[in-house]
Amino acid sequence: MSSLPAPAARADALGPVSFRAYVGLGGNLGEAHETLEAALTALQAVAGAQIEAVSSAYRSRPVDADGPDYINAVAAVRSSLGPLELLHALQTIEECHGRERPYRHAPRTLDLDLLLYDTARRHSTELTLPHPRWAERAFVLEPLAEVAQALGDVLTALPDQTERARLASLQGIEKSPRALHFK
Repeated sequence: MSSLPAPAARADALGPVSFRAYVGLGGNLGEAHETLEAALTALQAVAGAQIEAVSSAYRSRPVDADGPDYINAVAAVRSSLGPLELLHALQTIEECHGRERPYRHAPRTLDLDLLLYDTARRHSTELTLPHPRWAERAFVLEPLAEVAQALGDVLTALPDQTERARLASLQGIEKSPRALHFK
């Protein structure tokens, strides 16, 4: 485990133009904490992407699905990659961790979602930005609010604390006592 490089070093490594993206991480099969940590390490190694901050881990019940509880988190990523390039990098990381898509909402070893990419709005068969259900899922909202606040990022579309608490109660989410670490 190592600390992130200083912000100036990250910006220099990315080149003159970069954007902040928020990536949702989740898994509910196997050793989910370890898988999320390995995914963060892999994401940190992607050329053109540097992790700026990672939320706490959260445990949540599956939404619209069956299976064991999920471990979820959100990472803020500074990226010089375009949205589709970053999505493809995330999908490659998922595949390396045994992600299968047998049916919609199937339990999974790893799920990486591109939630937000700067202020981009996009709707295609391959990618929708912002993520279509990000504002309805407590397992996204709580870690997203945490990491955005840590970076001083004001996400105006983020539901207020009262609404987030209501969703967290309904959807059964709680902060995990176990922190996420990566190299």
